[in-house]
Amino acid sequence: MTGTAERAPVIRVGDKDNVAIAVAPGGLPAGTRLDDGTVLTENVPFGHKVALGDIEAGQPIVRYGEVIGTAAGPIRCGGWIRESAVRLPEPPALSELPLATRPAPATEPLEGYTFEGYRNADGTVGTKNVLAIATSVQCVAGVADHVAGRIRRELLPRYPNVDDVVALNHTYGCGVAINAPAAVVPIRTLQNLVRNPNFGGEVMVIGLGCEKLLPQTLMPAEAEGGSLLSLQDPAFTGFGAMVDGIMETAERHLERLNGRRRQTCPAADLVVGVQCGGSDAFSGVTANPAVGFAADLIVRAGGSVMFSEVTEVRDAIHLLTPRAADAEVGRALLREMAWYDDYLQLGGADRSANPSPGNKTGGLSNVVEKALGSIVKSGTSPIVDVLAPGERIRRRGLTFAATPASDFICGTLQLASGMTLQVFTTGRGTPYGLAMAPVIKVATNSVLATRWHDLMDLDAGRIATGEASIADVGWELFHLILDVASGRKQAAADKLGLHNALVLFNPAPVT
Repeated sequence: MTGTAERAPVIRVGDKDNVAIAVAPGGLPAGTRLDDGTVLTENVPFGHKVALGDIEAGQPIVRYGEVIGTAAGPIRCGGWIRESAVRLPEPPALSELPLATRPAPATEPLEGYTFEGYRNADGTVGTKNVLAIATSVQCVAGVADHVAGRIRRELLPRYPNVDDVVALNHTYGCGVAINAPAAVVPIRTLQNLVRNPNFGGEVMVIGLGCEKLLPQTLMPAEAEGGSLLSLQDPAFTGFGAMVDGIMETAERHLERLNGRRRQTCPAADLVVGVQCGGSDAFSGVTANPAVGFAADLIVRAGGSVMFSEVTEVRDAIHLLTPRAADAEVGRALLREMAWYDDYLQLGGADRSANPSPGNKTGGLSNVVEKALGSIVKSGTSPIVDVLAPGERIRRRGLTFAATPASDFICGTLQLASGMTLQVFTTGRGTPYGLAMAPVIKVATNSVLATRWHDLMDLDAGRIATGEASIADVGWELFHLILDVASGRKQAAADKLGLHNALVLFNPAPVT
């Protein structure tokens, strides 16, 4: 860090960086002198970059020790580096990247840490005890929501050990090219969603009866006692009969779920997803590094962490392929990057569509800068596996689960992959939450943490002001994860009942 909390603070991450970001709330005024002698020639907004030396047109702009772009024109020392001043560089060529070349860091196993979870027959462990009502087609979503509301009001009070009932609604199942090759993504996502450990192995599917996606497709082979109902079943005469039939079926599942009890489980049974949304320039220096530190602790404890968001990994992929546990994992990383490159090209889009206007207001100039700050959520552990969108987690350790960067699609796909708790970092702020798994929200800056005091769970902005280290906040987050997974503490989104709808990733044609 250049400067102090008392004297015009800015953050410079690496020795090679020729920019720093303004830390002072409200930004820094023209005429401010930094510790290195740089004098600001204009006002620099909170979180935005200031040039620490003259940068001529075409010369690299360096942050995190990496080139985030080149200067579109001359930038003078002390000047505010606006988004328009940074030209987007070419992404790393996938054919030239090193695979599995970085030895795993020497770490000691982390022993003795536990949480209180719900152990399932298949060995997985949930952090919630939820009745999930899966739907095979969007046509039944209204009925599923109606019934879920009635179950919540009329039945749940009789089953105090069940946390909630949720309808796994979506916009798929009919009016789609069900046999198109890319249809495998939404179909396996729905198939694996019902298997999430937080649902206790109780599978209940509601279909319509004429949809392309047959309801039985969502019933896992191992689901003993699973229930399948079709609204077009002649046995149902009228809406009331449909509702009564679903309620009666739900009660059988509630009785079994109500018998579940939390038990002490090793931290090795955790499956934690990490994601960011509403990112800003602080994401890569406060919250995301703290999440990465906590991710390393979970891996050291034998647990599982998945990170995602292909579009926010692609421009930093050269920093990840060396961390692959072996060449096969490295090639799988390249496979997912290439698949998404082709997907964007087919849609007539490119990576410049990311970041969002809010990200830019928060100081992020382009997707390269965003990616470099995003990948630090993965920590330093070897990447042991790569999942295509919607695949279920296979190995303990750090996994890359390929998803788009959309908060809602990423959350849905991580749930399908088996995530039972998510850590979500934000600098601009978002009320994002999931009913199916707890979401711990980490603020990247203290301005947001103070303003949204009842929406954020942890303030990582203390790292920027020097009040706490990355390790301090990382350990704090690790303990918070154990407490939330155990039900001892409740995430803000759950306290407030803020839960987003599921959003499937459907790259296949719609007919």
